[in-house]
Amino acid sequence: MIHSVPRPAWSKRLYIAYLVAFFVYVSLPLLVTATFAFNDSNFPSLPWEGFTWDWFFADGSNGRTGLFHDDSLLSALAVSATVAFWVTLVSVTLGCLNAILFERMSFPGKEFLYILMLMPLVIPGVILGVSILVFFSGTANAVSENWGMEWDMFRPGLPLVIMGQVAFITTLCTLVISARLRKFDIQLEEAAMNLGATPLVAWFTVTLPWLLPAILGAAAMAFLMSFENFNTTVMLTGSDAPLTVALFNRLREGSTPVLNAVALLLMVGSAVLVGVALRKPRKDTADK
Repeated sequence: MIHSVPRPAWSKRLYIAYLVAFFVYVSLPLLVTATFAFNDSNFPSLPWEGFTWDWFFADGSNGRTGLFHDDSLLSALAVSATVAFWVTLVSVTLGCLNAILFERMSFPGKEFLYILMLMPLVIPGVILGVSILVFFSGTANAVSENWGMEWDMFRPGLPLVIMGQVAFITTLCTLVISARLRKFDIQLEEAAMNLGATPLVAWFTVTLPWLLPAILGAAAMAFLMSFENFNTTVMLTGSDAPLTVALFNRLREGSTPVLNAVALLLMVGSAVLVGVALRKPRKDTADK
């Protein structure tokens, strides 16, 4: 809505009602999930039977095991954090290299390579996971049969989960960093090199600080996307299940409010991470 254009009062009220309905539609399931994490019931559903912290802190003595005493969920949480860390590190590094490749370099087939890079975004996650599993497992089996070498990293497990997530998260990191690099004035690098800096020094002292906001934003996005990914991860996971797969397996056995507690913890953690990533620098820092 353009505020400078006069509009009738009913149009403004309709627009406000639409915004309220939209945010209620988006937020209500999250609020319900968070509320039932404190319900003193063995099932995450109505009726409300009172407030309790059991689903967070119960040690099993009363028949309930809270999130912070559930070793399997805590182990899955650690696995997801480990996977997200490596996926973020690799994806952001490759994203920086890809941004330089597509924004600074000219070579035959550049457009085709760019389209090829975008393909993981339009491929369903399950299909991507199955394709990666078939390719790498087939490669590992062929190597084992022909040369007697065991390539366990190409079989279902954390290395394959990391490779599978990197395949599509790198594309998003590339787009974010490329958009920032496209606005960079190349003359700043040239001025640094005219003053005696090598191209590598100019990159780290001039270009990299300019790209830092985009890199941090891409890192936050990559971490969150890796942490919550299920479609690709479920096809590639081994004995060490990440949190999303562990929650799915637990849900098939029967839902309890401890799963709501996990969801609430993830919502708070995601909100904190996004808030940190979107935090504006102080004015005195930005002016330097």
